[in-house]
Amino acid sequence: MEKEQNLETEENTNKKTQPSKVSEDNKKPKEVEKVKISPEDQIKELEEKLARTLAEMENQRRRFEKEKDDAFEYGGFSFARESLNLIDNFDRAKQSLENDEKIKGSDALKKTLEHLDIVKKDLISIFKKNNIEEIVAVDKKLDPNLHQAMMEIEDDNKEPGTIVQEIQKGFKMKDRLLRPSLVAVSKKTEKKGEKSEEKNKK
Repeated sequence: MEKEQNLETEENTNKKTQPSKVSEDNKKPKEVEKVKISPEDQIKELEEKLARTLAEMENQRRRFEKEKDDAFEYGGFSFARESLNLIDNFDRAKQSLENDEKIKGSDALKKTLEHLDIVKKDLISIFKKNNIEEIVAVDKKLDPNLHQAMMEIEDDNKEPGTIVQEIQKGFKMKDRLLRPSLVAVSKKTEKKGEKSEEKNKK
């Protein structure tokens, strides 16, 4: 019995001290995994990386050029849009003076209105020099890119969708819209019979 026990203990110690073959076998495949890349493949890989980098640099350059051009062309865009309020205020002031019963028909009113018109014309000419122009609206077909319809007016003499009245002037800066024209568009006159039919349908 003692001899058998001694043999078992010796075998156990041998197992612990001797390096296992399995661990050695596991190490070998890892060394084999290292694949050698040929110089031709390395050159191809570097060429692809270089081509991608050059393409990215070119795209960045184009973006920068576009941003620079936009800044030059439309740098005063927000300022121009805010300045349109001046023209609106001139029109409101003129209308308010014309409706004032106390000064209606007086020489003072005529002179004041003349001066307001001169200042307004000067302002519009400054706008034109800076490529800011009024949008032509009346008698034109409604264009959603330039006009905003606020109401419909019955008019059989005009094609439906034709602008018959301008509520607020629109402006654009070169090819960009500063603000749309607020307009009224024409529609066909509704006959009484059609109106009653619509009510019955409802």
